[in-house]
Amino acid sequence: MPKHLIKRWMPDHKTLKEHKHLRLFGDLLLDGNLWHLNRRSAAGAFAVGLFMAWIPVPFQMLLAAGGAIFCRVNLPLSVALVWLTNPITMPPLFYAAYVVGCHLLGRPHQHVEIEFTWTWLVSVFETIAPPLLLGSLVLAIISSVTGYVVVRSLWRLSIVRQWRNRGAGKS
Repeated sequence: MPKHLIKRWMPDHKTLKEHKHLRLFGDLLLDGNLWHLNRRSAAGAFAVGLFMAWIPVPFQMLLAAGGAIFCRVNLPLSVALVWLTNPITMPPLFYAAYVVGCHLLGRPHQHVEIEFTWTWLVSVFETIAPPLLLGSLVLAIISSVTGYVVVRSLWRLSIVRQWRNRGAGKS
């Protein structure tokens, strides 16, 4: 069941191979492990995708693709999972990462007025970046480990259930 559910939502591998930003990986995209879907590749893809979703940079999909290629896990699933942080969910998730980072560093969190100037960006980077990056790293590790364990467990549970149904003649 998890395999069919995941396959339904995965992007087509031909589309990803032809994507203008993913072309930089060239022949590395031809590795069969990147397109195969099994318990190991799905769980690893969840770990890579969820980890990269917490990295506060604009090119998370490229990082997820690189991580999937490096770890030899399912590429489409890794890339799709970074959309956990989309334009709607990004502000509350990264604010949560900032709060976690402030808590871990023992700093009070600050209210910041947003301006779109270089001076503002530099000043914010000096004060907000350390707790944001630390909180993002901690939540990335927690999310990726949790995602990996949950997917492996659900996949195993599904297989055990299928074997029991076969033994009982329920197919």
